[in-house]
Amino acid sequence: MKNETNHISGAEALMRSLEHEGVDVLFGYPGGAIMPTYDALYDHKETLHHILVRHEQAAVHAAQGYARVSGKVGCAIVTSGPGAMNTITGVADAMIDSTPMVVICGQVGAAMLGTDAFQEVDVVGVTQPITKWNYQIRRAEDIPWAVARAFYIARSGRPGPVVLDFAKNAQTAMIDYEPQTVDFIRSYNPVPQPLLGCIEAAAELINSSERPFMLVGQGVELAGARSELLALCEKAQIPFGQTMLGLSAAPTAHPLNMGMLGMHGNLAPNVMTNRCDLLIAVGMRFDDRVTGNLHTYARQAKVIHFEIDPSEVGKIVKPTVAVLGDCKETLVEVTQLVKPAEHREWVDAFRPYAETEYEKVIDAAINPKNGALLMGEVVRRVSEATGDEAVMVTDVGQNQLFGCRYFRYTHPRSIVTSGGCGTMGFGIPAAIGAAFGAPDRTICMFCGDGGFQMTIQELGTIMEQQCPVKMILLNNSYLGNVRQWQYMFFDKRYSFTPMLNPDYEKIAAGYGIPCRTVVERDKLEEAIREMLATDGPYLLQCAVREEDNVLPMTPPGGSVDEMLLEIE
Repeated sequence: MKNETNHISGAEALMRSLEHEGVDVLFGYPGGAIMPTYDALYDHKETLHHILVRHEQAAVHAAQGYARVSGKVGCAIVTSGPGAMNTITGVADAMIDSTPMVVICGQVGAAMLGTDAFQEVDVVGVTQPITKWNYQIRRAEDIPWAVARAFYIARSGRPGPVVLDFAKNAQTAMIDYEPQTVDFIRSYNPVPQPLLGCIEAAAELINSSERPFMLVGQGVELAGARSELLALCEKAQIPFGQTMLGLSAAPTAHPLNMGMLGMHGNLAPNVMTNRCDLLIAVGMRFDDRVTGNLHTYARQAKVIHFEIDPSEVGKIVKPTVAVLGDCKETLVEVTQLVKPAEHREWVDAFRPYAETEYEKVIDAAINPKNGALLMGEVVRRVSEATGDEAVMVTDVGQNQLFGCRYFRYTHPRSIVTSGGCGTMGFGIPAAIGAAFGAPDRTICMFCGDGGFQMTIQELGTIMEQQCPVKMILLNNSYLGNVRQWQYMFFDKRYSFTPMLNPDYEKIAAGYGIPCRTVVERDKLEEAIREMLATDGPYLLQCAVREEDNVLPMTPPGGSVDEMLLEIE
């Protein structure tokens, strides 16, 4: 029975602190240095649902998936040494993609720190550059404070990961527990106030603009500012494009939505970035995959940057006006001062580029008449079968790019993908986390044969939990994205990109997961219906064209308005 007194162990104090923060799901893997914590967790199984993953990297990716669809802080627990080190990729991924997450790592006792004890690693030193905050808990008395501070930092302002390094002696020592809540930290200003006059200046630029264009990033999703964003765009008739992580920040079908920005984005928003007279960036960081060659990027335009993180302002593109603060609030303030406008001729100017892309690229990608199955058509058929209402999770590579281009989004928080870090192996565990973060939604995970094998052991987690993840394996027997670059830039020298694959149907059968392989086009829609109608998990393997290429494409170092629509 759980000890109901307040004189409890540090491990028990951690459990109660997590409950106090509203944690309901944990992803983790036990080991020696975190064993006291797992012993305490045994008595909290009714309130803290622990998901046993098969590898620590999966714990953090699952926590990311959970956080991205739920808006809550994801939480992972692992042991010291190799356990902690296996989380590093996911921590870095969460940092660059602004995902709120708290990772709790076991550590050797405080008296043994620095002695190279068994499974001791300097977790604080290793993770300092890739976390919002990290802290080593050496005393049980510090647990309530450290946990409260960790969750506050992870979720506030621009979200991100926090790592707590939990010494074993702090887990076993006894304390008189009192829960703590942190909502203020001196010297930490998570939501800066707008600079004097910037709201008025931004509105003035919008009112005087004839060709405004808005760049919508994931910050809009994180702020829950969809309605505020659309109110401004609709009032001033501002067309917008979206970054990869911002694709579900506004509905795909919105008439002002011109599509995805970036290297493999849509032609119209990329070309018109270099035609607009005002570029309005909201919650995005001008990633190099969006800007292309900075020397030619939007040189003709004035720039407004709505941003919560001051360090991002002017880091890559210098704004004419910077609007610091929470965009859910600042967008409203600017909208109040903006005059209604039409910009009909400007909005219509996007259409010829969209029509050209459809004729030369999109129609052939989603409506092929013959030949092998294509990734684009599989993605679009799955999206259509879900009524464009599912959560799309991807791994990294061509599966990700085709997924982002051809899936369609209706609801917020509908895309989970590894953006800035580009982590192969992300897909399966992130989909597991998404299934727990949004249990009432359909989770469709697209993965290539390369990324699928990087975390294939998590089929065991899916089996044990009966996660209703619909896995679509786009199998081309290549590391497809690398192969495309080898095709385009390395004289078709396919150096170690062809892959000999296992029998995925037999592997799925070993885990008790229904599986079907589709080769012929006329069987695709029936197979998708079967997948979606099946309770629990399902693996749909699609044998797709081996040498399919993602187009359009801005060549590395190229200008955003010089996209390739075909490859010679």
